[in-house]
This record gives sequence, structure tokens and C-alpha cells, in this order.
Amino acid sequence: MFYKFFIKPVLFCFDPEKVHYFSFSSIRFINKIPFIGSILNASFTVKNKKLERTIAGITFPNPVGLAAGFDKDAVLVDELANFGFGFIEIGTLTPKAQPGNDKPRLFRIPQDEAVINRMGFNNKGADNAVERLKNRKNKNTIIGGNIGKNKITPNEEADKDYEYCFNVLFDVVDYFVVNVSSPNTPNLRELQDKAPLTALLNKVMKLNNAKQNPKPVFLKIAPDLTNEQLDDIIAIVRDTKIAGVIATNTTIAREPLTVSKDRIQEIGAGGLSGKPLTKRSTEVIRYLHQQSKGAFPIIGVGGIHSSEDALEKLDAGASLIQLYTGFIYEGPSLVKKINKKLVQRLS
Repeated sequence: MFYKFFIKPVLFCFDPEKVHYFSFSSIRFINKIPFIGSILNASFTVKNKKLERTIAGITFPNPVGLAAGFDKDAVLVDELANFGFGFIEIGTLTPKAQPGNDKPRLFRIPQDEAVINRMGFNNKGADNAVERLKNRKNKNTIIGGNIGKNKITPNEEADKDYEYCFNVLFDVVDYFVVNVSSPNTPNLRELQDKAPLTALLNKVMKLNNAKQNPKPVFLKIAPDLTNEQLDDIIAIVRDTKIAGVIATNTTIAREPLTVSKDRIQEIGAGGLSGKPLTKRSTEVIRYLHQQSKGAFPIIGVGGIHSSEDALEKLDAGASLIQLYTGFIYEGPSLVKKINKKLVQRLS
């Protein structure tokens, strides 16, 4: 309540990207104050054995995670864990540091409780994140590593970028996510086609299986895929033997928005997230779960702004869920609300 009625209105008066970095600085500063981290953890974390989920060999303390894109460079994994998340996904990381697309590139649409971004995998590079993850204090936080390719890397050489990130991050993350579904890197989504995607995932799994203790590998897909393409995804998961799917990334569709067409045109290209994505992401989860007969775990993400949204995705077939835009609009209390609702349901 305090966040939604007092903090958010102030933050929403300023540029979204500047607010993002200001928020990071504030969270870091607050957690440096003695005992504040412990107080935040106690306030936001719901500790209950009923919330535990074992997925792909990993036991998650609760099913609510933070989606990739929020803490790209693993700057705040310890501090963000104090808000009660069951796991945190960093990235998308690329082999080389890159600035991303030109600014402005992040836009709020408060009328629709949505965000459009065309960040373009801005990050400091996989090696930079590794050093930070090695030095984190809380080694118990489950970390996912979301990996992609550099903008300048042609698609026919993309596998080398994914291979580099996989090898560099292997010892410091608990699971991997192959991201070929961002709309903000030119031609990236072409890698979702069956042949190149199968080849890429086979390459990643060959690397993975050569390790002494292989890590779960998930595929993050777009919400804009047709049912035929989703059928291909099911077949690819089966054939490559990856752990599962994250559904979904942002959408290039604009039909769910109620904001004016002039505003949409003014913003321009980018991936849409938030409430307008709620229905479609749930449809994708349900389709994958039903058509595959629950053959693999699905991490559901897209438009989760309430405990009801979260339960809907879990009921549709998601094993875990992730927050991003809902976390921005609703605040950190959303994590606690979802977990408390789940405990009530399971009691």
C-alpha cells in the first residue's frame, strides 16, 4: 500500500530508465544500513514448506521469481532476494559488453499498467557478472543465467555467443535460459525457427552434458508464436532434452492496449509487457502444458499483477512464475501476497 500510493506516484514522475537506476542505488544503500536487510527479509519472505517446488532437480523455496531484465548484470542479487523471491534470473547477458539501443528506450503506459522497452540486451558482459556472483554473500539464492547473442554477431555465428556465455557462467548459476525471443535485437527471433533452434539447443546441451554436473537449460519463447510454432517448440524440447520452457517474453503486438494510437506510434518499436500480456501468456502456458501432456516444466511470466494472476498461470500449467512489470507497478509486497495466497490454498 505504501509503495503503491506514496512511492510509485513520485517515481512515475520521472524518466523510467533513470528511475530504474535510482531505485537500484536506493535498494543498495538501504541494505547497507545495519539490520535493514534482515528486517526486509523477515517482512517480505513467506517461509513455509508447502511453498517449496522441486523443478528440474532444483528445490525452490517458493515458486515466485524475478524475471530477467530487471537485474541484468547481477548487481543486486543479495538485496533483491530480501524481497522474498524464490529465485532470481539475471541477464540477458552477452559475451561482450554492449550499450543497447539508443535512448529513450523504456516507456511506461500507466493507463494499461504496461511497459514497452527496446533496451537491446544492454549489459556489461558475462565475465563482469561472473565476478559479482562469485562474491555475493547469500550463496543460497537460486540464480538463473539468461544468455543471448551480441547485436553485431550474425545469426549463423550465434551459437558461439551462447557457448561463450554458457561456459563462463556455468559455475555461478543454477540454471540457464536460452533467450532467442527478444524483439529488440535485430533478427534474433529468426532463431526460434525449428531448424536453427534445434541446432542451437543441441549445441548447448552437448556442452552441458560434457560437464560433470549438468545444469537445467530452459528456452524462453515469445508470446507471438502460432499454435503450429508452439507444436514445434514441444517437439524441440522433447528432441533436445532441455529442461523446459519460459513462457513468455514480451510481445510486439499492440492490440491489447487502450492508450491512443498516437501515443503508440510516438513510442515506436519495442516489446510490450504488463497487464495487456496477461491473457496471451497464460494461453501459451495452457497450450504447451495440455499439448505436451505436462511433459516438461513451464516457468510462467507475463502480466502477473496480482495473486489471482499468479494462480491462473499455475492452474494453466506453470510450475513456477516470474514477475517483472507487475513488480514495478505493484511493488515488492506482490511477492508476499502471492505466496500467502498459495499457502492458504495449500492448507
